[in-house]
Amino acid sequence: MNDDLAALAARIDRTNELLTRMLAEVAKTPSTHAIFVDAGYLYAAAGRLVTGTEDRRAFDLDAEGLIDALIDRARTIFADSRLLRVYWYDGARRRIHTSEQQTIAELPDVKVRLGNLNANNQQKGVDSLIRSDLESLARHRAISDAALLGGDEDLVSAVEAAQGYGARVHLWGIEAPEGRNQAEPLLWEVDSQRTLDLDFFKPYVSRRTAQTYEPAGAARPTRDDVRFIGAQIAAKWLAARGREALVELLPGHPYLPGSVDQELLVEAEGMLQYSLRGQSDLRRALRDGFWEHLQTQY
Repeated sequence: MNDDLAALAARIDRTNELLTRMLAEVAKTPSTHAIFVDAGYLYAAAGRLVTGTEDRRAFDLDAEGLIDALIDRARTIFADSRLLRVYWYDGARRRIHTSEQQTIAELPDVKVRLGNLNANNQQKGVDSLIRSDLESLARHRAISDAALLGGDEDLVSAVEAAQGYGARVHLWGIEAPEGRNQAEPLLWEVDSQRTLDLDFFKPYVSRRTAQTYEPAGAARPTRDDVRFIGAQIAAKWLAARGREALVELLPGHPYLPGSVDQELLVEAEGMLQYSLRGQSDLRRALRDGFWEHLQTQY
């Protein structure tokens, strides 16, 4: 009898030891988050908020700058977590990328997923794509937190599926000029809610005008030209703000805070007299030049 008790105690000790080791390993594993963007909701709500219209043809969206701003916001909220990627859900005829969607798809850490557009330009199949990705990532423990930018009630099932596998879902909304632009059942279901306001979107949404930086026949700058401009702006930025600001900026590499990125873009376009909107390769070259100069000074 004593031998049986001793054996049982030994097995319990062994089990406790294994659990302790497993918990220690889990504690060392960094949390991971992903951002899920319903582009239909984004364009409609941000367009109405900033320009007063939901018509995509009436305004420009700096998707690259906005995605970087969303990544930066997520980094502040999920401070001890790493980004898996940004999922961008949109609609397209026959699921063929538009030039804008192709540009977004080429951005680092971004995955574009396309549903269909019907005859009335309404998205079809986007909600099911979001549910599929959320559920799969949660089931495989690829994410611990999901930031969901959307407002459709059909997303409730996606939230429930992810939560069923232990992921936390955080709903991000866009400030509504009046009333609400997110379904109440969705608000009830999520783990937390945040609203991004007018000041957040202003730098990235603007009414379309005929005015442009490029005079007729203007030559497109090379990547080296743009990288050099980025380094020049970095030198001025560092001189104005000092090394303390640099120390705060470095942990975010290769991303820039939204406000810094927008200042960089506007100043570079002024110096080049050329618009960099929608030109992801030149935007990356600009940031590369900016970062390269700063890193040589650290």
